[in-house]
Order: sequence, then structure tokens, then C-alpha cells
Amino acid sequence: MIDVQRLAAVVRAFEVEGEFESAKPYGSGHIHDTFCVTFDHGSRSERIILQRINTAIFTNPIAVMQNIERVTDHLRSKLDDAPDAGRRVLQLIRTREGASWHVDEGGCYWRAYRFIEGARAFDSVSSARQAFDAAKAFGQFQRLLGDMRGPRLHESIPDFHNTPKRFAAFERAVNADAAGRCAEAGSEIELAMSQSSIARALVDAWLPERVTHNDTKLNNVLLDDETGEGICVIDLDTVMPGLAAYDFGDMVRTMTCAVAEDETDLSQVSMQFPLFEAVLRGYLEGAKKFLTAAERESLIAGAKVIVFEQGIRFLADFLCGDVYYKASRLGQNLGRCRTQFKLLESIEQQEGAMMGLLRALD
Repeated sequence: MIDVQRLAAVVRAFEVEGEFESAKPYGSGHIHDTFCVTFDHGSRSERIILQRINTAIFTNPIAVMQNIERVTDHLRSKLDDAPDAGRRVLQLIRTREGASWHVDEGGCYWRAYRFIEGARAFDSVSSARQAFDAAKAFGQFQRLLGDMRGPRLHESIPDFHNTPKRFAAFERAVNADAAGRCAEAGSEIELAMSQSSIARALVDAWLPERVTHNDTKLNNVLLDDETGEGICVIDLDTVMPGLAAYDFGDMVRTMTCAVAEDETDLSQVSMQFPLFEAVLRGYLEGAKKFLTAAERESLIAGAKVIVFEQGIRFLADFLCGDVYYKASRLGQNLGRCRTQFKLLESIEQQEGAMMGLLRALD
């Protein structure tokens, strides 16, 4: 149930005109509490997005908001001359005191954005064109942030894509066997151990640090209702220093396999090459000449690293007793791990063709 009175009180802290009309849960995200709030302006209505930040995951919400302020300000400065510029960058709504976040009486952190009309996010890819448009938006996002000046962004989740540390955490989970599940996951543990070299594939490549999104799922791009163009990258909580290949790898992980993350029929799990081609072409078109030669060469390795990393994260959480990823049924996180490992196998089987396409697009 929504506490409408509480939401109305929170909204009054932000610079929004008009009379509070309604509020309802919005979107499919699982991290923050997100609401679409409507205001009555007499002759018209206005919608905003109101979010309560999950401080259990983002333990330094002020650092997160400082990152978002800097990133959106920079993007806006680069897109001021673009058609429909107001729809192409998230617009934070300031509080009446001028801050980009509000802390309520209960100590909860809130933020508000202008609602972007005429666009929507999708949870799964329905066509190669859709994958192309989303990947292009993420490539452009990286490119436009490539010349952002000032101090290094905060790490909103430290070591988020530090795959060697993720692998070390997996090894600790195996050694502890806290939930007594190692016997059930013996083949998955053996496979992960045999693939341990993947964990260092990007770390040892000495690639340049970039400003990266770090959560490049399809539903983190708003696609225009009429044209299908990816017009605005959203969910900027994990924007922080990283490698270009992290973002590309997560696009491959989430946009090129047509089945759910917890699919139990592993025969249905594969990387679909036409979707990979769409993601690669879209990303490179958005990034243009931004990437170095070494970064381009790292993109396929990025796909392997990110899929492997997610697989060992699911496996470690299963071994620990499902303490991080919610599981609606027994063994779900082990199933999620198996899906990632099967996807990794599919990527490795097609790696030569993937690299051939990448080099052909030079």
C-alpha cells in the first residue's frame, strides 16, 4: 500500500508546481521504491518520477547523487543543441533548498526527476533493431562522458566489476559452505574453478578507465514511442569509473539471449548471433571514434568476463544461502548460475565469429 500522505509530504520538498493529484508505483525495478506522481496545473497535468533510494545497497546516497548531478550536467551541456534536448538527459528536480535529494523525517533519501513523455523502457528484446537502438544509446552515453573534467567519480558500489575479487568471494563461499550446498553444486563449482583465468582477462589488459554505466540492460534506455530511437539512458546509480568493455559485456549478457535469467531448460539458452551483431553495430555507431584500438579488441573478452562474473555471483549466493539475490524457489540462484554458464559456453563457441565481425567493422 502507498502511504499517499507521506508521498505528498515528500513531494512538497521539491520545486514542483501545481496540486498533488495522485501517485502510483512505477516501473519494473527491484532496487528503489519508484512512483509516478501526477500534479494538476488546472489546464494540464504534469508527471514526475519520485524515488526512495535503497540505502542498503547504495550505502552512500549523497555520493550517488553527486555523481548523477555531474553526469547529467555534463550530458546536458553536450546535448543542448540536439533536437528535443529536454528528453535526452534525465533532469533532476531540485528541492526548495536547492539540493538534488531530500531526507525525510524517517531518514529516508528521496530524489525526483522530470517525467520523459512519449518514451518507454522494455524488459526484453523483441527485435534486432531494438537491440541496435539501445546499444547505440549506451555507446553515445560513454562517448559524451569521455571528456568530463573534474575529480574522479565516486565508486557508488566499490569493486562492482572487480572480477578477481568476485572470484575470491566465490572461493570463500565454497570453503565455508555455510548452507551445506556445495555437494549439490559440485559440477558448477568445478566449471567455475576451471575457468578462473577469465576473471583477470580485463584487469591484465591495462585498459583506460572511463565513465561507465555498469548496468546496461535494455530497460535502462528509454526508447521513443514513435521512432524506436534510444533517447535517454536512465538508472544512473551505478555510473562510476570502469571499463568500456564492462558496459558492452553486460549488453551482450542481457540483450542477446531470448530466455529468462532463471530459465530451467538450458537447451533454450544461447547467444543469438543476429542480436549480438545488432548490439555490436549499435554500440560502435554510438561510440564512434571514442574507443582506442585496445578497447575495441577487449569487447568480446568483456562479454565473457561479465557473463562469468554474474554466474559466479549467483553461485556464491546460492552457496551462502541466498542472502543477496532474492529466490522465490529453492535452487533458483543455482539455476541462474547454470543459465549464465550455458550462455558463456555459447559465447565461447561463437567467439571466432564475434571477433571476425568486430574486426570487419573497423
